[in-house]
Amino acid sequence: DREFVVVDTGGLVFDDETEFLPLIREQAMMALSQASAAIFVVDGQQGITGGDQEIATWLRVQKIPVFVAVNKCESETVGAMQTADFWELGIGEPYAISSIHGSGTGELLDELILHLPVMEEAEEPEVRIAIIGRPNVGKSSLLNAFLGENRSIVSPISGTTRDAIDTVITRNGNNYRLIDTAGIRRKKNVDYGPEFFGINRAFRAIDRCDVVLLVLNAEDGVTEQDQKLAGRIAEEGRACVIVVNKWDAVEKDSYTIYDYQEQLNSRLAFTEWAENIFVSALTGQRVDKILEIVDRAVEQHRRRVSTAVINEVLEESTTWHNPLVTRQGKQGKIYYGTQVSSQPPTIALFVNDPSRFNDNYRRYIENQFRTQLGFAGTPLRLLWRGKKQREGEKIVNRATRVK
Repeated sequence: DREFVVVDTGGLVFDDETEFLPLIREQAMMALSQASAAIFVVDGQQGITGGDQEIATWLRVQKIPVFVAVNKCESETVGAMQTADFWELGIGEPYAISSIHGSGTGELLDELILHLPVMEEAEEPEVRIAIIGRPNVGKSSLLNAFLGENRSIVSPISGTTRDAIDTVITRNGNNYRLIDTAGIRRKKNVDYGPEFFGINRAFRAIDRCDVVLLVLNAEDGVTEQDQKLAGRIAEEGRACVIVVNKWDAVEKDSYTIYDYQEQLNSRLAFTEWAENIFVSALTGQRVDKILEIVDRAVEQHRRRVSTAVINEVLEESTTWHNPLVTRQGKQGKIYYGTQVSSQPPTIALFVNDPSRFNDNYRRYIENQFRTQLGFAGTPLRLLWRGKKQREGEKIVNRATRVK
C-alpha cells in the first residue's frame, strides 16, 4: 500500500567548494526538501568522523524523520559495537546494515515505511520521456531548462550524470516523466564501473519510455555514436524527437538550418521519420516547444488505423506502382493489410510470397503509408506474411487444440 522513490545523492562535504561539491549540496538539499524521510549512511568500520558530525548537525534541524544506517557491519557481534558509537550523533537509533550482504536492511525498511504516505489515489496517466545522447551534449541542462531549477548537476566535464534520474512535471494538464540518463560513449571507451552501469541504465530507460529525446550537439554535427543511438531507438520501437542543442553557439546564415536539416536526414536514416527541433538549453530558446512535438509523436505512436483505410492506401499504392516481376516471371501480390498492434504501429501485409518484394518496394509501401496517413515521430513496422507462413501457423494451431 506504499510506493516510494529512493533518491541517491552525492557525498556531502560542507567545507569545500571544489568543482561538484557545491552543486551536490544544492542537489541534496533540494531532494531533502521534497522527501518524506531521510537515510543517513555512515561507515561503521571507520567510526564517527568530523564530516558525519557536520551532516548530523544539519539533519537535526530538518522537519523529516532521519534514520542512521551504519554500513559495513558484516559481523553481527562487531556490528552491534560499531553501531552503538553512532548514538552520539543525536539523531535517533542507528541501524546496523551491510550493503554487500543485505543484512539489516529489512529492519530498517520496516521502520522506514511507517513514515511514508499511503497511496490511495490511482496513478494519473503520464508520458515517459528518456533524454538520451552522448556525454556533454546538454542532457542535464535540458532537464533543468524544463524544470526551471538545477535538478541535475551540470558541468563541462563529461560524464557528470551516471544514473537515470526520474522527474515528473505537469504542463497544460498533462503529466510527463523525464528521465535524464548517463552519456553514452563507445564501448571501448567505457571502463567497468559506475559509467558502465549508468549506460546500462540509460538503455533500460529507452526500454521503459514512450518517447526518446535524442540530444545532439549542434557544434559537433551528427557523429557515428549518434547514428548508433538512433538505430537503438528504432530497434526498440520508441517514438523519437531529435533535439539539436547548443544552437546558439553555431554561426548562422540564411542557409545554415537547411544544411543541418539535410545532414540529419542523410546521416540519421534510422530515424528519418522523427521531427527535429533546434534549441538552446542554456538560454531556453525553443525548449518550451519540445513537449508539443512530444505530444504529437506519442499520439502517432499509439495510433490505430482501420483495416478499410489501410487497404485503400494499399490499393492506390499498387495501382501507381506494381511489384517488379522476378527473373522467373513471378510477381508479388498484396492481398490485404491490417494493423495488428500499436506502440509502435505495426501493420501485417498478407501476400503471396514475401521474397518477391525487394527492399526498394518495401520502402515504397512504408513511404506511402507515411505520406497518406502520417505516423510522424514513430517507427512503423510492416510484417510481410506469406501464404506458407499462414498455413504453417494453422497447422500449429490445430496441433495445440488437439492437446
